[in-house]
Amino acid sequence: MGKKHGGDPQAVVRKLVKSGKVKKKCCKSKPRCKKCPVLALKKAKAKAAA
Repeated sequence: MGKKHGGDPQAVVRKLVKSGKVKKKCCKSKPRCKKCPVLALKKAKAKAAA
């Protein structure tokens, strides 16, 4: 039994930002940031499409 992330990808990322797992803004300084909201949104969209 895994976690279910229902709804749109934006809502998923918003929830991650609120919980502190993702930053509010993209720093744009590093090519790959673990807490980047842009990458989190891309991942959420890919998961929703799959």
